Amino acid sequence: MCKQFRLFSQQYLFLVLGFMLTSTVHAAETSSNKEQGKFYGAMQTEYPSWFKESFLDFKEDIAEAAAAGKRLMVVFHQDGCPYCNVLVERNLSQKDIEQEIRKNFDVVALNMWGSREVASIEGKSYTEKTFAAALKVQFTPTILFFNEKGEVILRLNGYIPPERFKVAIDYISQKQETKISYRDYVAKNLPKGSSGKLHKEDFFASAPYDLTRNQKNNKPVVVFFEQKDCPNCDILHEKILINNEIRTTVKDFDVYQFDMWSDQEITTPSGKKMTAKQWAKDIDVKYAPTIIVFDAAGKEIIRSEAFFKVFHTNGIMTYVSSGAYKTQPSFQRYLAGVAHDLQAEGKDVDIWSLEGEQK
Repeated sequence: MCKQFRLFSQQYLFLVLGFMLTSTVHAAETSSNKEQGKFYGAMQTEYPSWFKESFLDFKEDIAEAAAAGKRLMVVFHQDGCPYCNVLVERNLSQKDIEQEIRKNFDVVALNMWGSREVASIEGKSYTEKTFAAALKVQFTPTILFFNEKGEVILRLNGYIPPERFKVAIDYISQKQETKISYRDYVAKNLPKGSSGKLHKEDFFASAPYDLTRNQKNNKPVVVFFEQKDCPNCDILHEKILINNEIRTTVKDFDVYQFDMWSDQEITTPSGKKMTAKQWAKDIDVKYAPTIIVFDAAGKEIIRSEAFFKVFHTNGIMTYVSSGAYKTQPSFQRYLAGVAHDLQAEGKDVDIWSLEGEQK
């Protein structure tokens, strides 16, 4: 496993993945007698009683929602997930958000590691777990919004704060997808922040921006898409990228920062010449910040377009730099393996901390 990654807990992930292993078994799997590290950050969540009690036949759910003048919203979660917890306790607890969702959506919750039977729109049978895998769910919460035809018209990969979440549900409930792209709708409607410039880091590459040059030295690439007046960009730089583990991890990459609305000329990993704005649109970058990790050959492996703290931000990079993505398609299962190694080393970990909150 990548030695730079030191930010997770065995207990949490084994709970998430349903591994019924005892502490005795864990001890037997390592020759070390170190005391296991402490764990911080997991949060159990009670989902709202107004979520739909569904038979998980999504063709039927979509039809029932349409008949009531609503749309279907599907939420993938997992046990102990702190981001799922804040979705419920910070976003859905706000009166205007709750009222808008209850008026305009039927909400169905799925456990990404669950075993309940699911029937897809096409009538194909899955379990919750295999359905999540088929949809390539890598983060929780992941939220899918369906239109009346059963088409996914918006997907939110990971937690986004209330103001951004409100923009998303406005877009879907008002059926704006027929009038404007979600990317442009967000730019037009998301409240502005206080920072009028991009933050700079000493590990960002300088012009000319040729994202193919890394292929000569066989290094993966990280691209930070940001924008001016971006509160979450401020947090990313002021609270997360100052973390020592992350600053060590990025040394394994060529790292670029682009304003997602700029006319800065670049060469993409595939060798195409265009502006940063054109490339962001071409690869469907909707939010700032969005972090995309490419392998050394220029293939996108994973992206973060949600609000993540130190653990996930570091994790998406080590997933690629360690080469784990080549044999493990599930990001969450990758983290489970890392957690076992960390626990054996006696590391204290915290999955819900910013730099100033590290244990």
